[in-house]
Amino acid sequence: MVINLIDLSFGYPGRPPILDKLNLRFHRGDRVGLVGPNGSGKTTLLHVIMGLLKPKSGTIEIFGRRVEREKEFRSVRKRIGLLFQDADDQLFNPTVLEDVAFGPLNLGKSKAEAREISRRTLGLLGLEDFEDRITHKLSGGEKKLVSLATILAMEPEILLLDEPSNGLDEATKVRLAGILSGLDLSYIVVSHEVEFLTETTNIIYAMENGRILVDEELHLHLHRHAHTLGRYPHKHV
Repeated sequence: MVINLIDLSFGYPGRPPILDKLNLRFHRGDRVGLVGPNGSGKTTLLHVIMGLLKPKSGTIEIFGRRVEREKEFRSVRKRIGLLFQDADDQLFNPTVLEDVAFGPLNLGKSKAEAREISRRTLGLLGLEDFEDRITHKLSGGEKKLVSLATILAMEPEILLLDEPSNGLDEATKVRLAGILSGLDLSYIVVSHEVEFLTETTNIIYAMENGRILVDEELHLHLHRHAHTLGRYPHKHV
């Protein structure tokens, strides 16, 4: 078990709790999808795991150790990578190569090592020609992939992915799903897109009222059909 959350609660003063005695046991090898309505606490949960938000109560154990202080979470961030929902929150250097190399440099790699790792990571994602591209001029889908590259370049053991397919065109979604499925990593994916989750995860949980319904695993299936006038509202009986 690599992440163990026990009775975790978080909220802002004067508001209902966002996380309410939430429990989660995440094991190495798991690929978990999280679905739930807006405001159910999915993004908050990822930020609490990374130590970006401090819970009101409860216990966080990561890699077998209880973590509470910022110093302890700094160690966690070296081993767990968080992909933010908005790529613009993750990319801040002028060029793609500089953005991807930033993480390895912070981990103590030399400039030569960081550039080599960055080039290798960009190649893994099919972004070999992106090194000198200006980051803020990339399309939304390109920014998503580069953001993922910045995380993978840090060689994490676990990924936390917040709406990674949001706003992507269909071709880029398929490409991203293939990339994630091919990684030898455990991860948690937050998404509203059930089809994307069925292609990239091996278990899907619902999140509601600040809790993960771990005893109510969602068994999802896709229904594909084709007929004339299919784009208009219709019912199946």
